[in-house]
Amino acid sequence: MSLFGNIIWLIFGGLLTGLAYIFGGIVLCITIIGIPFGLQQIKLGFATFAPFGKEIVETKNAWGGLNLLFNIIWIVLFGWEIAIAHLIHAIILAITIIGIPFAKQHIKLIPLALLPFGHDLR
Repeated sequence: MSLFGNIIWLIFGGLLTGLAYIFGGIVLCITIIGIPFGLQQIKLGFATFAPFGKEIVETKNAWGGLNLLFNIIWIVLFGWEIAIAHLIHAIILAITIIGIPFAKQHIKLIPLALLPFGHDLR
């Protein structure tokens, strides 16, 4: 069932969204300072390709000092906008019965969009 959901997800916007995240991550990687943030953006892009059947997990040392600092910088600069975009898409999709599973996937991506350092979608 998750394969079917992921295929529909890709057809109706997941592919373009994932590619946009990856392109934004590559642009961030152009500068040395932006490399850690660009890598997280690329990770979010790959997570957006196939969210069905996956869950967010904390990596080892998820709340370490450097991860915490980078997450704070991420929330201020990028994360809140990405999280609001996922929330708006979830609200729009939840209006219809068919869109509810896709709305749940957007809701699942919000924590990863807010705190990507130390978290993965597996």
